[in-house]
Amino acid sequence: MKKIIPYIVLILCALLLWDLLFSFGDTSFYIDGDSVDGPIGAALALLFGAGGAILAVVAAIVVGVVLAVAFAGVGVVLLAALAVAGFAVIAAIVPLMLPLLALGLVWYLVRRSRKNRVVHAQAV
Repeated sequence: MKKIIPYIVLILCALLLWDLLFSFGDTSFYIDGDSVDGPIGAALALLFGAGGAILAVVAAIVVGVVLAVAFAGVGVVLLAALAVAGFAVIAAIVPLMLPLLALGLVWYLVRRSRKNRVVHAQAV
């Protein structure tokens, strides 16, 4: 089965090419109410269709970039708002926890000075 698949794809591509090259009888394209038939109509239809698709891809990319910038801006504003709210909560809690903060500060200073004494004793 795996050896047959490339031949089937090749045959389908050949049939598609045959259809594109030799069957323009059913193709018509209208510009301002005038019908354009045949190979020129098919070429113009392909050109305008591909141009529309390319324009749609470009528009989608531009919209994606604009949305990425907008959502990044919203994210920055949201983080700033969360930081302000955090500082407000800390400012409200700190007066109530002042004794605990003082004990933590004393513990830190004692630990720091004890650590420096041990380091100096080992160096001598």
